[in-house]
Amino acid sequence: MIYNSTREISRSGVDRGSAGIENYTELFSQAVLPGILLRTLVWVVVVLAATVIISLAIAQLLDKAFPGRRIVRMIVIIPWASSVVMTTMVVFYGLEPFIGIFNQFFVDVGLLDQPYGFTKNPVSAFVWSMVVAVFVSLPFTTYTILSGLQTVPSDVLEAAAMDGAGPVKTYFRIVLPQLRSAIAVSVLINIINVFNSLPILRVMTGAMPGNDADTIMTYIYKFLDAGKYDVASALSVVGFVIVLAIVAIYLKVVKPLGDQS
Repeated sequence: MIYNSTREISRSGVDRGSAGIENYTELFSQAVLPGILLRTLVWVVVVLAATVIISLAIAQLLDKAFPGRRIVRMIVIIPWASSVVMTTMVVFYGLEPFIGIFNQFFVDVGLLDQPYGFTKNPVSAFVWSMVVAVFVSLPFTTYTILSGLQTVPSDVLEAAAMDGAGPVKTYFRIVLPQLRSAIAVSVLINIINVFNSLPILRVMTGAMPGNDADTIMTYIYKFLDAGKYDVASALSVVGFVIVLAIVAIYLKVVKPLGDQS
């Protein structure tokens, strides 16, 4: 990618020689680029935060004994085991204004007066893309946190109960700190996965004109569609540098493996 980003590559893939930094110049001259970078940040932060918060609740539930727990644990895996494209297509057609079952449900329960074109509007389509991204990210994050919950010493919890600590105080003072490594690792993996996610946005917003629902990944794809492989390579390098910087800062600040040196 780094090499291709400095070359002039024709639509048919022929290398016409060195382009220097012209591809980067063209890339950074795009008026839509700041919005795309901001949207990528929103995409990662919102999906990541929602995924972790919901996964903490689900993991806490699955850590308790209740009838049918094994079945529920298997159900939680379904979004992980299913094709991301298939899952997104189900949601996409479910949101269609006239044939979508979700749209019909919203009308039936009174949330909408009439069907709404969620997939026709960049903002609503982008929001629903985040919903799908959270849904497919839950299994991995939930099971990572669940594995961390099962390492919390029971004698520590018993001691907290004997000292009069309530469930909320015990969770935030004892359980949550014990989950630090599990949460940190799941966040790290999700940062990389969500940042580099293409299929969900490609299905939900790929047919829309303009760039109002694009992130870095979908913008790369549009450059590829236009035959601008050299500029797409330049944006790929920029995206790689951004995610590498985020991960480096995260590792430095959070120390997911507990290294305090």
